[in-house]
Amino acid sequence: MRALAFLVAVSAFACQSQKSRTEAVEQKTAPAPAPSPAPAPPAPAVSTGDKGAALGDMGKVGRVNFPTVCDQAVQPTFERAIALLHSFFYSEARKAFTEITQKDPQCAIAFWGIAMTWYHPLWTPPPPDDFDKGSTAIDQAVKATKKNERDQLFVDALAGFYHTAAGAPGAAVQSCHGTGVAFPARAQAWNAGMKKAFDKFPADEEVAAFYALTLLAAASPTDLEYKNQKQSAEILEKLWAARQDHPGVAHYLIHAYDYPPLATKGLAAAKAYASIAPTVPHALHMPSHIFVRLGMWQDAIDGNIKSSQAAAAYAARDAPGATSFDELHALDYLAYSYLQLGRNDAAKEIAERIPTIKKTVPEVDFVAAYAMASIPARYVVERHAWKEAATLALPTAGFWAKFPHNEAHVEYARGLGLAHLGDVAGAKKSMARLTELHDLTTDPKFGYFQKHLALQVEAVGAWISFAEGKKDEAVAALRKAADAEDKLGKHPVSPGPIIPIYEQLGDMLIELKRPAEALPAYEAALKTSPKRFNSLYGAGHAAELAKNAGAAKQYYQELVDMVGDGAQRPEAADAKKFLAKK
Repeated sequence: MRALAFLVAVSAFACQSQKSRTEAVEQKTAPAPAPSPAPAPPAPAVSTGDKGAALGDMGKVGRVNFPTVCDQAVQPTFERAIALLHSFFYSEARKAFTEITQKDPQCAIAFWGIAMTWYHPLWTPPPPDDFDKGSTAIDQAVKATKKNERDQLFVDALAGFYHTAAGAPGAAVQSCHGTGVAFPARAQAWNAGMKKAFDKFPADEEVAAFYALTLLAAASPTDLEYKNQKQSAEILEKLWAARQDHPGVAHYLIHAYDYPPLATKGLAAAKAYASIAPTVPHALHMPSHIFVRLGMWQDAIDGNIKSSQAAAAYAARDAPGATSFDELHALDYLAYSYLQLGRNDAAKEIAERIPTIKKTVPEVDFVAAYAMASIPARYVVERHAWKEAATLALPTAGFWAKFPHNEAHVEYARGLGLAHLGDVAGAKKSMARLTELHDLTTDPKFGYFQKHLALQVEAVGAWISFAEGKKDEAVAALRKAADAEDKLGKHPVSPGPIIPIYEQLGDMLIELKRPAEALPAYEAALKTSPKRFNSLYGAGHAAELAKNAGAAKQYYQELVDMVGDGAQRPEAADAKKFLAKK
């Protein structure tokens, strides 16, 4: 997943109870507890890339060079843990770092590694329990005696994240065992600390890689010049020229370029990353961030099939009977990609699996909840199956209490379906529920989704106005929402919105028999979401109706070339018929 740029815009978490604050203070002042035993067998040394490796050693994970002053017997395990950390395989990395601290209790950089596994800088901020675990680990790193100057800079930088005080730029009042300080300030503190390390050791590839990561974590969501991302990429490209087997370099380059204007620059890293760590679920999935940005659907399909399989195998070992969040994340991208090629049966198979999932790992997880709601919503809305959309049911009852913005995907599909069917009363009920879910999305770390949910409300409202005969009002409302959605951008947990609002605007203008106006709406959708099936067909159809034969041929040909003979959509057949006449 790309850097959560919205992280820099969120405010402080809501404070916990006074009891929680007291417990946190006691935890901070008490002697550092001994680390708990690792829940899995000891991790093996860094893999040499032998094929056919058992799942337990996770096979090939990439190569890093991170010398330490700790017991040299643990060095291979440490470098394996660093490689896994670079691929955001936090649970496996934590096991390896913990094993090291058991064998060498004064290894400061291993405690730093544990603290890193609780942060997840390019995902959502850690919940309070995870934050406390990371804070405890970094305190242990501070106290541990085995560290050199470079290790000390790593520890100090991450301690800056966990212990940023009130008064720092962007910080709220300090309280609630750290969660009273806004996470943008914490990300900036980590970035500032790693800059000191980079200034001191500019030729050290691990210092450079982690500094580049901090630049992504501290990027401003309002900076459309992508200053931090470009600075990060400049550092990483120098490393990439010499080290194309480094998991972090490839991974962070993909994140740095995961924006429409920059995506083509990330293609080389995207094509290489899966081969660097071919059994790590996230490494297999991550290239599809660039592939989706560029409309490379078959590449995205191939990668996410492998990612979902690797995640399923890992879950079967560590959490039998549960479905991994990594697998669900890959399945969301997979279903989306199938739909863009018109392969409805393959997408249907994924959508029909969702109601059968009763348990996930983690048991309550934002990414899992997102995929479980978005997959069935995408399946009906992308196909314009409005009757199915109007009756879409929530999967797995009781899973949504903490994630109202994810339930909203299903309600959004319902509202669009009902409005398209002319059921204004039903659509208004859906709109009211969407508004309620928007108001329930109060956790600052989900600020992006609250903003997008507001646009979903506006889109449903526009289609209600359309159904009520308020045509001009509907078009104006949808145009406003489409522009706002473009500015908000795509979140990395998602391959794209359930259905782009600019694409909906084109559909509405087609229904109003205004094809000349519909064409630029579809083109606007294609600018940020290239090679979407519906936008390509919509642009071709709008051009055909507007008697613009050249543009119609261009878009229809692109659609036909993209889907080949496997599309199960009548629109593909229509495009072929048009081209056959020319």
